[in-house]
Amino acid sequence: MSLTATLRTASSGLNAAQASLRAVSDNIANVNTPGYVRKAVNQSSLVVDGAGMGVKVDGVKRITDQYLQMASLTASSDSERWGAVSQYLDNAQSLFGDPGKDGFFFNRLDKIFAAFATAADDPSSTLLRSQALSTVEDFLTEADRINGQVVALGKTVETRISADVDRANSLLDQISKMNADIKRASVVGADASGSENIQSQLLDELAGLMNVRVAPREGGGVDVRSTEGVLLAGDDPAKLVYHSSDSTPGYITAQPAGSTSTPAINITSGEIKGLLEVRDIELPKIYDQMGEFVSKAVDQLNAANNDAAAYPSPTTMVGRNTGLDLTSAVSGFTGTSTIAIVNPQGVLQRKIDIDFTAGTMSVNGAAGTPFTPATFLTSLNTALGGAGSATFTNGALTLNGAAGNGLAIDEGTSAKTGRGFSHFFGLNDLIKNTGQTNYATGLTAASPHGFTPGDQISLQISYPDGRPITNVSVTVPAAANMSDLLASLNNNSTGVGLYGAYGLDANGVLAFTPNASADAKVSVITDNTARGAGGPSISQLFGLGVQERSTRASRFQVSAIFNADPTKMAMGKLDTTVAVGQVAVRPGDGQGALAISASGDINTVFQAAGSLGQVTMTVSRYASEFGGAVGRGAAAAETRKSSAEAVATEATNRRQSVEGVNLDEELVNLTTYQQAFNASARMIQAVSDLYDVLLRMV
Repeated sequence: MSLTATLRTASSGLNAAQASLRAVSDNIANVNTPGYVRKAVNQSSLVVDGAGMGVKVDGVKRITDQYLQMASLTASSDSERWGAVSQYLDNAQSLFGDPGKDGFFFNRLDKIFAAFATAADDPSSTLLRSQALSTVEDFLTEADRINGQVVALGKTVETRISADVDRANSLLDQISKMNADIKRASVVGADASGSENIQSQLLDELAGLMNVRVAPREGGGVDVRSTEGVLLAGDDPAKLVYHSSDSTPGYITAQPAGSTSTPAINITSGEIKGLLEVRDIELPKIYDQMGEFVSKAVDQLNAANNDAAAYPSPTTMVGRNTGLDLTSAVSGFTGTSTIAIVNPQGVLQRKIDIDFTAGTMSVNGAAGTPFTPATFLTSLNTALGGAGSATFTNGALTLNGAAGNGLAIDEGTSAKTGRGFSHFFGLNDLIKNTGQTNYATGLTAASPHGFTPGDQISLQISYPDGRPITNVSVTVPAAANMSDLLASLNNNSTGVGLYGAYGLDANGVLAFTPNASADAKVSVITDNTARGAGGPSISQLFGLGVQERSTRASRFQVSAIFNADPTKMAMGKLDTTVAVGQVAVRPGDGQGALAISASGDINTVFQAAGSLGQVTMTVSRYASEFGGAVGRGAAAAETRKSSAEAVATEATNRRQSVEGVNLDEELVNLTTYQQAFNASARMIQAVSDLYDVLLRMV
């Protein structure tokens, strides 16, 4: 080997050692820098004509493990997802109060029962009546507050989702810009590790927001894609857009750079996924179950109050808007009920016994005369004679006493959808509602649907994760029956038939059942239908859609009549055994109040809501189940969060064991490269000395 070749070999070694020393120095200097990945110099043998001519520096590389990086990103996405779910479910649970304290929401129902039990001991006490009403108002006010704050929590989540999507767009833009920087550095053989470190940190933050697939690009940098393979970042970033409305699930679309298509992407983890779950699944479960609980608690209180009698008895009873025509409302009743006309002293003036099973009405114990649902109102007015009257307007039944006489009702054995005659029409409700709250309509497939033909309801069919499948507009058919309306809703081309079917249960509850293969869900976009002039829409009558369900628990208030004058409360019972001219309603009777106090222990049917399916149990038991479901949901989310955080920590630690700087290892490398540098320097010095000797010989 010539001296020149030896000098070149030594110089290449010197340069390689210098480059390695710079890399080691950078590693040591950044040992505590967050996001820094240690680097090393790539070296290879320099061979000329089959002979070794030193070492060549191929470039500087970051010491990474692609598998560990992806495992870390995936674990981070899961951790952030469950962190978001846990945070908001914990917030929602706190709205109900501390179960160990007196202010716990579900304890307020027990206070109502206790207050009416106390009032039953002294029914004439205005103070006890007022206190009982106050406990009812407290319960309804607290239910309204909790429900309103759960809905408001959803608005907060909505804002946070929008902010996260904006941040994801910013990150995708920066990642694409880093790709350009890394590629330029790689082309000229410069150190691109700084840009790569920045890009790695951006990817870590992006993975915390949404799960992505990351693949290295030829020439440096990375391609970022969605689960389906949509390119989100490469040469240029895609544009993410969050789509949502008050009535439909939220979802994300991506418009790749240079493309006009905007496919919906499936996000399976990350903070955005957790927030979408909270908005579209977890919070709706809570306010849906809240609505079912409060409505059935109110239903039981009203059931007892409708079977009670006031002294003196009211001269007018105004029912609630059932949303039905009278024929449909009366159809389906079984059993018997009694309407009594009494004077201010409670003396029976007239008694009408209604036998729904037999289809007859009798006056003062006489033989019954037949009636049908279509002739019910006419027959009732005939039976009342000059002692009273009945009217039916805008879905509501009203009874009036004549000549200062009052009204009292005994529910007897009458029943329809689990409610007695007076209760179904809401003639003597303790608690009034400002909209439809009980979706057990009693309608059957043979009932007239009553909706205006030609009106439309627009529905969105979505995947379980909220991504839309299609929208359909269903037109109310000219054919009159519910079976015809169901056929329109379930039509394969203009309805939901390809994805499931709507059906009526035995109580007239309308519900959608998805096909097992699709597992789709249906949302109401708009509903321009009406049952009769000014009547409820399809979604209002049957409780379809999140907008209808979200405010259900806030539609109740204590009757203004009782609030204004507690002495008008129904605390006693109608005595149906007495004859005309005898006292049928007595002062000091507390049987009605006692029945209200026991209403929490009567079994009733709760429709599927939240985390519970359809069940039959007492209101008090359901309160325990509901409270437990809220607590279990929050606890389960916290457990998932802790597990995901543990996995993320382990994945990060393993990744850091590869990417992080080990001072002991770097000090060994520093010594090694210093010695290599010294060896190359000594070789150069030796060559220099040989040159000097040769020159002197010349």
